[in-house]
Amino acid sequence: MRKFHHVGLPTDEKQPNEIYVEATKVWVTEPLDHKYKVEFLRYEPDSPVTGPLRDQAHFAFETDDLDAEIEGKEVILGPFEALEGLRVVFILQDDAVFEFMEYAEGKQRLTD
Repeated sequence: MRKFHHVGLPTDEKQPNEIYVEATKVWVTEPLDHKYKVEFLRYEPDSPVTGPLRDQAHFAFETDDLDAEIEGKEVILGPFEALEGLRVVFILQDDAVFEFMEYAEGKQRLTD
């Protein structure tokens, strides 16, 4: 199963209700709270995230098999546990960044 989840947009401006992801030193918003399913990402200056993931938008999909989604793909970050109950990975394909998200059973949102 693969289901569209959000579009992620980098920003330098603080956003309301940001959530801190310690693993990548980035502040994110809950895309399900945005009318158009947009997640804003604001990176700390010392974030380990570099390259296309930090510089361009990404398209995110929820999946029930993260490992199958990335088999044979160019992984640029992860997989890692972004927040409790949420495992993610970022890949580069066709010069575009894609995120795959695997929620633990019963978890649906970043803020749950």
